[in-house]
Amino acid sequence: MNYKVEGAIKKTRKYLIVYAILWLFIVIVFVMPMGAGIAEANVNGSFDLGKCITTFSTYAFSPLSSFGIVFTPAYLPSFWGVLWKFTFLWIIFAIIGMIRNAPKNEYADIEHGSSDWSQRGEQYRILSNKKGIILAEGNYLPVDKRGNVNVLVVGRFRFW
Repeated sequence: MNYKVEGAIKKTRKYLIVYAILWLFIVIVFVMPMGAGIAEANVNGSFDLGKCITTFSTYAFSPLSSFGIVFTPAYLPSFWGVLWKFTFLWIIFAIIGMIRNAPKNEYADIEHGSSDWSQRGEQYRILSNKKGIILAEGNYLPVDKRGNVNVLVVGRFRFW
């Protein structure tokens, strides 16, 4: 199971900064105006949807004007309420994206036919690192080996 977590993190690592910058942009452009709109719509204890939409659209078209307002004591509770809900939803979507990018099996993204399947000289129980038929750099098929020593060569062979 550990390979799935490591593979998902490895595949999505390059997107994490993009996700963070996009989160910050959406917070400034949409969440701050929404927090200000909700705070101004709850003035008398009842919620006025028209006032909320008007205030949101005013601050959404000039998002930097809501930047200082949402940190005042009157606006801060509604801003934090909207911010933590949005951040929670953003994290859920990020986790779903990481789960979808998780490798399906342990050998995903390993080149087929390479010596990546072996570790710490394990291939030398079958192959030789000194002499024989050349398979790859540092990997030889010994000719004095018992059993099948047939070799299938796949690739291009040129005569000049």
